[in-house]
Amino acid sequence: MAPRIPVSVLGATGVVGQRFVARLAQHPWFELAGLAASERSAGKRYADACSWRLAGEPYAGVGERVLSEADPSALATPLVFSALDADVARELEPAFAQRGALVFSNASAFRMERDVPLLVPEVNPDHLELVTAQRRARGWKGAILCNPNCTATVLVMALAPLHRAFGVEAVLMASMQAASGAGWPGVPSLDILGNVIPFVRTEEEKVEAETCKMLGELAGAEVRNASCQVSALCNRVAVIDGHTEAVSVRLRGNPRPEDVREVLESWRPEPQQRGLPSAPARPLVLHSAPDRPQPRLDAERDGGMPVHVGRVRPCSVLGIKLTILGNNTERGAAGGSVLNAELARARGLF
Repeated sequence: MAPRIPVSVLGATGVVGQRFVARLAQHPWFELAGLAASERSAGKRYADACSWRLAGEPYAGVGERVLSEADPSALATPLVFSALDADVARELEPAFAQRGALVFSNASAFRMERDVPLLVPEVNPDHLELVTAQRRARGWKGAILCNPNCTATVLVMALAPLHRAFGVEAVLMASMQAASGAGWPGVPSLDILGNVIPFVRTEEEKVEAETCKMLGELAGAEVRNASCQVSALCNRVAVIDGHTEAVSVRLRGNPRPEDVREVLESWRPEPQQRGLPSAPARPLVLHSAPDRPQPRLDAERDGGMPVHVGRVRPCSVLGIKLTILGNNTERGAAGGSVLNAELARARGLF
């Protein structure tokens, strides 16, 4: 076996950072070599600086590690996983890339840059080729590779096989988004309990823009966005983990629901063919029960990495409607970013 590749996590104490640490602590390809946090946490033990929120072994067995500052000269690992806020990421991620690191970012700061891959490995693996153009244009030895907004990730996983089989023309999506999507401590309990908040800042704009980029075609040194129309209505609900989305979609040729189910059921994209460590055996899990999927029952299955689809049926307005569910902190955040790095390694990017 090849030696494991040293990696660092930026923003290791936050909700997504903890998910990175838990995934990477026992990863077969990557070795968790560095943990970084803010200046006020640097120099502390991970267990002292972090309020661990996950089940299983506390601090993923690395509670005695000492946190570093997010300094590229101090964290000289070839791979960096970033769970930074967008404002901080915009400053720090290029510094790591300039010094030669491949930065797998969960932040929104660079997602819509024309030379930055916005990657879901099952959906658009060829967009990895943007890294060559990015390095050439920016003069970097490394690069930044982004995973999408968590809501957009769940949506595009269900749309991608339909877009290839039929062509997606229009999408209307209403989300019911988990409280964990707001980070820790998140939405105050007296705001969210027994309530629905019909506004998640910048979420609708991100979903509408990012979906079209991910479904787009690589054209030389940039992506030609898909021409479909996407309208998103995003809501925060009193669920811990798991974003549920009610979707209506217009597909070319007006296929029958049974044809749509067959395409979704038979989808076997590249990560599954390669057997990447974080790839679920089935990227889409189809449910036949009329009351599934549900966050409490389905969001954590298979490490939170599949997207669940149910209630595929006719829509009198757009043609097809369905319900989808994905784990926002795993498939939509840390797990998705680790899978991006696995795909990059499998394709020889490093």
